[in-house]
Amino acid sequence: MRCLLVNDDGIEAPGLAALERLAGEIGEVVTVAPGRQYSACGHQTTTKEPIPVAEVAPGRFRVSGTPVDCVRLGLTALAPKPGIVLAGINPGGNLGVDLVMSGTVAAVREAALLGLPAIAFSHYLSGPPDWDLAITRLRPVLLDLLARPAAPATFWNVNLPHPPSDDPTLPVVHCAPDDRPLQIAFERNGDTYRYTGNYHARPRTPGRDVDVCFGGKIAVSRISTASPSP
Repeated sequence: MRCLLVNDDGIEAPGLAALERLAGEIGEVVTVAPGRQYSACGHQTTTKEPIPVAEVAPGRFRVSGTPVDCVRLGLTALAPKPGIVLAGINPGGNLGVDLVMSGTVAAVREAALLGLPAIAFSHYLSGPPDWDLAITRLRPVLLDLLARPAAPATFWNVNLPHPPSDDPTLPVVHCAPDDRPLQIAFERNGDTYRYTGNYHARPRTPGRDVDVCFGGKIAVSRISTASPSP
């Protein structure tokens, strides 16, 4: 299987390197990633300007564009006919309403819109990440999702928790995304405002992905391209 890998943190991100290692266990890997960070860029695309691309290593392409640009270029020019598109591993959760703004999720949404199976991987963090442990925990999740029948116009969204335990296996819960909003708070400094909302204290609906992931379990959601939330 050829795997097209994308992220929104840039081609040098350690989470992407971890995903390359994991994906390399199931097939050929072609990475098409932005040259800089595009976190929270949503489904932004570049349609009015040229998009520079550089092959920085065999099968690794740096794109001066968004995660969605990377998917489009990968599928049409740089990694034709992949079996699956994988995005991540994002250093931070992409849960609930994060799906609307996440560049990581936008990449796999674009792939699903174009008819490809796709999975987004994110890692909720309350401290420094352990990417080796993340790979160990995600391996069975990836294999399980690959074995499931494909559903048109959908993609998978996977979020690792950050519990204190170094247990290599964690419970996996299939759940719906939470539809409760993030905290909206700003600090004023003269004529400027800085967002000060506390992501870790966001509302949690029991049984939804935020609650599952914050509770120390791996949250897995099948998302329709028609709507980011139930």
